[in-house]
Amino acid sequence: MTTDTLPIRRALISVSDKTGLIELARDLSAAGIELLSTGGTASALKAAGLKVVDVSEHTGFPEMMDGRLKTLHPKVHGGLLAVRGNAEHEQSAKTHDIAPIDLLVVNLYPFEDTLAKGGTYDECVENIDIGGPAMIRAAAKNHAGVTVIVDPADYEALRAELQSTKGGTTLAFRKAMAARALARTAAYDGAISNWLTANPDTAGRPANAFPQSYTVQLTKALDLRYGENPHQSAAFYREIGAPEGSVATARQLSGKELSYNNIADTDAALECVKEFDPAHAACVIVKHANPCGVAVANTIKDAYELAYMTDTESAFGGIIAFNQPLDAETAEAIVARQFVEVIVAPRASPEAIEAVATKKNVRLLVTGAWSGTPGPRRDYKKVNGGLLVQDADLGLTEKLHVVTKRQPTPSELADMVFAMKVAKFVKSNAVVYARGLATIGIGAGQMSRVNSTRIAVEKAKQAGLETAGSVVASDAFFPFADGLITASEAGATAFIQPGGSMRDEEVIKAADSRNLTMVFTGMRHFRH
Repeated sequence: MTTDTLPIRRALISVSDKTGLIELARDLSAAGIELLSTGGTASALKAAGLKVVDVSEHTGFPEMMDGRLKTLHPKVHGGLLAVRGNAEHEQSAKTHDIAPIDLLVVNLYPFEDTLAKGGTYDECVENIDIGGPAMIRAAAKNHAGVTVIVDPADYEALRAELQSTKGGTTLAFRKAMAARALARTAAYDGAISNWLTANPDTAGRPANAFPQSYTVQLTKALDLRYGENPHQSAAFYREIGAPEGSVATARQLSGKELSYNNIADTDAALECVKEFDPAHAACVIVKHANPCGVAVANTIKDAYELAYMTDTESAFGGIIAFNQPLDAETAEAIVARQFVEVIVAPRASPEAIEAVATKKNVRLLVTGAWSGTPGPRRDYKKVNGGLLVQDADLGLTEKLHVVTKRQPTPSELADMVFAMKVAKFVKSNAVVYARGLATIGIGAGQMSRVNSTRIAVEKAKQAGLETAGSVVASDAFFPFADGLITASEAGATAFIQPGGSMRDEEVIKAADSRNLTMVFTGMRHFRH
């Protein structure tokens, strides 16, 4: 061993996540390393036939208070904190019979998972780990002599390190693991702090209040080849406790590695398609963060066909999302017709997977099922020197209110609600034309709303689609009657918008004079 490489003779293992536990413990034991452990971890190791010393036996002090008190003892923390080679530390350890602990393998009580699963207040409190973070910080502080591992994903790296050093770890490895360990405790404490601050049971504030100090808990999921452009370096970080049914937790089944833009666009497509009830097949096609085609139909293939027709040019190289499992027929139709970057769905049949795999560059992601009613969450936007934090836009309307003389027909009303669900995910200013639960034309990202209205008509014409008899959704109010008049001249008959303009009466009057119907929602959906 080199001068900065130290042998491991004793390890303390105490984990909530038992992934890879037995295999690692067997390797450590086979290398002649003494194993100390606690509670359920010790029981699991003993059941696997491994020789384990209970921490209570090691300290001479029993576990108590429902396991709250077990590792907070000088024989544990002294074993982790004693500086190797320091005469005073070594004399104190000898005097008090404190044996050195060279390796700490700990992961924390699952506070974030308990919170994400809707745990009660008391359940969340009981999943606030005390001994684990204390040991992690002790071992990380003393990384000159102690190795700390907090993530099962690092077990293989530990094995490789032990093998290459013939039973020890290098200072570089210990330092890297200490950094990871402290990042974990920082994220863990941040999650608890955010929860306590926002929880009315403790802080006396409304739920979801924004704390004075805000922490985002992230862990790296992917190193990316580059960012939005090739000269920008990038990585993808996943929120700790990220929900199922999200791009962050999706599994890639085939295709080349995801890019920065792939991930951003896939998120836009997936979150849009999640607006639609999975009982009815829906397809969303996204290009450059904007939906370019959306439809609801009897089957996902029919929905795809309708969505594709909206804008065949923009669909090229786009992202396609479904709210129902991908079947072989639909997968074959997509790869035979167009170049697509990503296909994402809750699940995919083996035949669909095989069909997509014939195009080696097409990425297929599956997310698992998602909740029909998403829980509250936060959205973030980075600005230079700061972070904008807001509640996610999970609403659609406050109350539908018909403001014109003519009432909408049932089909118009259904199309209006459909179009507004799409408009939520179109960059502002957003105007969406739809008919028969399918988009006809989409105008996005314009500085003037009337220009978005005109662009949507032009795109419909380019696609060979008729805007006559369509409905129009606007993400924010029409500030003037010109947008409504332009859409009416293109054949639109029904309008849905938030309302709230100083000129609402002017817009309503223009609608009535043309025998149009219009609904106010009371809820704006800007997307910048």
